[in-house]
Amino acid sequence: MNYRNRFKSFIKKPQNIILVSLAFILMYLTVIPMITILLDTFTVHQSELMRVKGSQIGDFTLYHWTKVLFSSASRKIFYEPFLNTLIVSFGTCIIAILLGGFVAWLVTRTNLKYKGIISTLFIFPYIMPSWTLAMFWYNFFKNPLVGGAPGIFTALTGIETANWFAYGPFPIIVVLGMHYAPFAYILIGGILRNMDANLEEAAQLLKAGRVKILRKITIPIVLPAMLSTFLLVFSSAMSAFAVPAFLGTPVRYQVLTTQMFRTLNGLNPGYGYIMALLMILIGVLILGINQRIIGKRKSFTTITGKSSNIALINLRAFRLPVSIFLLISIILICIVPLITFAIESFIMEPGNYSLSNFTTLFWVGSGSPDIANGEPGILRNISILRGLWNSVKLSVLVAFIAGSVGILSGYAIVKKKNTKLSALVNNLAFFPYLMPSMAFGAIYLSMFAVRRGFIPPLYGTFALLVLVGSVKYLPFASRASVGAMHQLSNEIEEAGTIQGIGWWKRMLRIIIPIQKSSFISGYLLPFISCMRELSLFILLVTPSSRILTTMLFQYNEKGWSQYANAINLLIVFFVVISNYVINKVTGASIDKGIGGN
Repeated sequence: MNYRNRFKSFIKKPQNIILVSLAFILMYLTVIPMITILLDTFTVHQSELMRVKGSQIGDFTLYHWTKVLFSSASRKIFYEPFLNTLIVSFGTCIIAILLGGFVAWLVTRTNLKYKGIISTLFIFPYIMPSWTLAMFWYNFFKNPLVGGAPGIFTALTGIETANWFAYGPFPIIVVLGMHYAPFAYILIGGILRNMDANLEEAAQLLKAGRVKILRKITIPIVLPAMLSTFLLVFSSAMSAFAVPAFLGTPVRYQVLTTQMFRTLNGLNPGYGYIMALLMILIGVLILGINQRIIGKRKSFTTITGKSSNIALINLRAFRLPVSIFLLISIILICIVPLITFAIESFIMEPGNYSLSNFTTLFWVGSGSPDIANGEPGILRNISILRGLWNSVKLSVLVAFIAGSVGILSGYAIVKKKNTKLSALVNNLAFFPYLMPSMAFGAIYLSMFAVRRGFIPPLYGTFALLVLVGSVKYLPFASRASVGAMHQLSNEIEEAGTIQGIGWWKRMLRIIIPIQKSSFISGYLLPFISCMRELSLFILLVTPSSRILTTMLFQYNEKGWSQYANAINLLIVFFVVISNYVINKVTGASIDKGIGGN
C-alpha cells in the first residue's frame, strides 16, 4: 500500500511524468543510435557483398575495421584524412585564439575607438554560415589551373594565385579560423572584462612593465578560458564539412568529414560508420577534458567586488590608426564576401568581370539551353523555391519541437534538481551536442534506414530531417530553459498552486510570460542553426526533400557557380534577418557584456 501511495504521489507531479517520458524517448534517440552504428561497423551491407566474399547481408564481419585501420589502403582511407583533420583543427585553433583574443584584449583592456560597432561586427562571421567565407575565398582567389577561370584577385591584378594559397589546408585553416575567432572573442573577452583591476593595479605599484603584467597576470588568468576555447574550437573544426568540401575538393584534400561523406554516399558505408564512431568518441573526449578545465576554472577568482574600474591601456598615437585598421578589416571580412557573391551571381562567363558580361539570367532569367541544362534563375526556379520552402518549413518545425521539448525539460530538470533522474535527462538532452553533425546524421541514416518496431523506414522522408534536427538542436533550447528556470523562484509557482490553478495554466499564464525572452531564444536559436545547416542533412536529403543548403552544395559541385552564389546570398539574407529578429524580440545580443562605448 505504501508503494502504491508513493507511486500515486509521484505521477501527480508533472515534472516527474516529463522526466520519465523524456528519459525513455532520449535514450531511444541518443543511446540506441550509438549502439546501432556500432553494430553497423561489424555488419555486411548490401553494397559490400562483392568485397566481403561468401557473406550475406547482415552477417557479422571484421572486414570494415581491418580495412580502415590495418590494411595497405588504411593510409588513404583513414590515416591521411585523420592527419589532415588534426592539422586543420590545430591551425584553426591557433588563428581563432590569436585573432579573437587580440581583438578581445583591444576592446576590453585598451582605449580603442569604435568599440561598440567593432564588437557587433566582429560577431558577424560567426552568425553567417561557415561556407560563406569559403565561397568568398574560392571566388576571390581561385586560379585557372584548378578553378577553370581566374578569380576576382587575378582579374584585378593579373597575378595567378598558387594552388597552395587558393585550395587545400591553408585557406581551410584561415577561413575556419576567421569563422571561429568570434567564439574565442566572446569567451576570452568575458574573462578580461570581469577581471579584478586590483591585480594589475598592484603590479603597476610594484613598477612592473606592461609586457610583464600581460605575461605574468593577464595571460595566466585567461589561460583556462583559452584552453576551453581551444578544445571547443578544435572539436568544431574537426566536425566541419562545408569549408573543407569547398576548398579541399579541387585538390583532393580529404579530411574525416569529407571522407565519411564519400564512403557513406558510395559503396563503403561500413567505413563511414567507423569514422563517425571515432569522431564521436573524440568529441566526447574533448568535451570531457573541457568540463574538467571549466571545473578547475572555479578556483581562479577574478571578480572580488573591490574594484570595478579597469585602468585601460592608453594606445596613445596608435589609438586612431589601430581603431580604423581594425574597423576596416572587420568590414572587409563581413561586407566584401557578400559583394563577391553578388558579382559572381551576375556574370555570364566566369573570370570575365567587364560590364558587358553582367546578366540577370541567374536570378530572374527563364534559362538558356547551353547554360546549366537550361536551369531558370533562382527566383523563377521551382526546384530552388521548393528548397527554400523546405528550408523554412524544416527550420520552423525543428524550432517548434526543440523549443517546446526544451521548455518542458528545463522545467522538470530544475524542479527535480539534485536527483538522479534529473541528472540523467539533463545529460541525455545535452548528449547530441557532443556529436559532430555529419556523424550524427550518419547515426540516424543507419538507424532509420529500416523499420524499427512500429516506426516505418524514414530514409528519404522529410520526417527524418525534422527528427534529426529536433534532437540535434535540443541542447540549445534545453540549456536556455534550464538557465531561465534557475532564475525563477519556487514561490511564484507555489502561489498559483495554493490558489488552485492547474499546471498547464500556471505554465501558460505565469512561468512562460515571466521568462518569455529566454524561452523565445530556445525557439529562435534552433531556427537560425537549422536554416544554415549543411553537414547534418547532407547525407539524409533526397530530391523530394532537398533544402537550400544542400542545393547550394550540389550546384557548386556541378560547376554552376553563379546559381550557387545566388543561393548563398539568399541563405545569408534569411540567417541575418533571423538573427536580427532574435535580438529585437528577446533583447539578447551575443556580444553583450564585451563591447564598450
